[in-house]
Amino acid sequence: MSGNGGAERHDEAHRKGPDSPALPEETIGGNLARIAAAYPDRDALIECATGRRWTYAQFDAAAADLARGMLAAGVAKGDRVGIWSPNCAEWILVQYAAAKVGAILVNLNPAYRDHEIRFTLKQSGTSLLFAATQVKTSDYVAMVSAVREDCPDLHDVVFIGTPGWTAFVERGATVPASTLAERESRLHPDDPMDIQYTSGTTGFPKGATLSHRNVLGNGYMVAEVQGWTHEDRVCLPVPLYHCFGMVMGNLGATSHGSCMVLPGPLFDPADTLRAVSEEHCTVLYGVPTMFIAELALLEKTPDTYDLSSLRTGVMAGSPCPVEVMKRVIGEMGMADVTIAYGMTETSPVSTQTRRDDSLERRVATVGRVHPHVEIKIVDPDTGATLGADEPGELCTRGYSVMLGYWDEPQRTAEAVDGDGWMHTGDLAQMDADGYVAIVGRIKDMVIRGGENVYPREVEEFLYSHPDVEDVQVIGVPDQKYGEELMAWVRLRPGAQPLTPEAVRTFCEGRLAHYKIPRYVHIVDGFPMTVTGKVRKVEMREQAMEILGLR
Repeated sequence: MSGNGGAERHDEAHRKGPDSPALPEETIGGNLARIAAAYPDRDALIECATGRRWTYAQFDAAAADLARGMLAAGVAKGDRVGIWSPNCAEWILVQYAAAKVGAILVNLNPAYRDHEIRFTLKQSGTSLLFAATQVKTSDYVAMVSAVREDCPDLHDVVFIGTPGWTAFVERGATVPASTLAERESRLHPDDPMDIQYTSGTTGFPKGATLSHRNVLGNGYMVAEVQGWTHEDRVCLPVPLYHCFGMVMGNLGATSHGSCMVLPGPLFDPADTLRAVSEEHCTVLYGVPTMFIAELALLEKTPDTYDLSSLRTGVMAGSPCPVEVMKRVIGEMGMADVTIAYGMTETSPVSTQTRRDDSLERRVATVGRVHPHVEIKIVDPDTGATLGADEPGELCTRGYSVMLGYWDEPQRTAEAVDGDGWMHTGDLAQMDADGYVAIVGRIKDMVIRGGENVYPREVEEFLYSHPDVEDVQVIGVPDQKYGEELMAWVRLRPGAQPLTPEAVRTFCEGRLAHYKIPRYVHIVDGFPMTVTGKVRKVEMREQAMEILGLR
């Protein structure tokens, strides 16, 4: 194996990816139709929880049937179509049907509660919503009912697995196939097709708007780096509402004629390993916590699962511990596993390790620049490109940069400069061979188990507590999730002390579970700079002492 995968040595922290393989110059619907024609009888989608299976011919036809249902419902090009559900076959069908009619898919996190679902539906102007009826103890029907009057653009709601879903699809039979074909002929790869809400620099999340070219190209390239073909079978325990699932997984698979395998609606290590074993998956995706859970199960139940088919995959979402990577390669047989780095705004992947990279490269770095992408490390204050091994802000440019934040041009301009560079807010350094290491974050982002949490949103919510006068939320290290949330709270005069349990009770049902602080620290004030800014770096240092994490 080569140590640098053929990387070019360079003293400046600036790289352009190769021009090959070529980017797909198609819409998602056009790409799917072409692949389905090439591999009509190969497996396209397997849903292990129900045993349902689709060949490529069947999957393309089912997506077209649902697309005609959307046309019958009056969905116009550019209309926003929401999907709020854990992983299921219908989620994927909605993704491809919306792409076929030129609608813009709005991905809604299954963990959302009233507070978040109201904001995202209203801000995006979603007119048609597909939703599960219930997930665990969450009653989606009741939540939709509670927020609907605050969402004036929301005209139709279709609940998956109900007669309403069946009736919606059957309505499409009244729309000729030629009408759908005519709609598709008017679509362009640069048309927007997806809005993904991502934590922003202030307050509520922003809707990163991605085009067909953005996501189809990125999914295709992520799979190319792994060497996928139509023979591959891809196990996807990662959530579909993330780019990890719907882009790197679904679009990577359908652009190669590979098979998508859904082990279950929510991550479960046993379901995942069973899916790999029974469906002979060659590819497995996950964040490090998923792989850790799978390895723990393999220890408890040796010889239960046959993982001999596994070859490659992607580990992403948070830093990968070296011992975990070694065990994934040695005990799960994933000799060609890769590490990827990206963000929603870049569709998502900008750098990825290669299959011939050394173990050290795959653990210590997030790889080299992707094809058709350009990256550089700059001084956050001056914007000057830095030298090799100098830490600075990672910027990325190319086909994968988003169209912008939905209906927020000012915030778009703050993120993407006039030369097209997306300023990631991540602190990184690039070595002379072009390998990138993420060393910190300029943005005050917390990543808990692969979920991005922006403390300002949690802080604004906690301000609504009657006993809270001021609050600052930080991330602290956690062995299982990478980071956990800790709230530093200054109470109003005369208020009773708040316990972590009381804070969680206040948040439950109103904030997504991963945004609820695990730790609460009652304080009289916060560490401040001379200019009056809160010093969160100092807070984190103190927090680690308080929690015994040093």
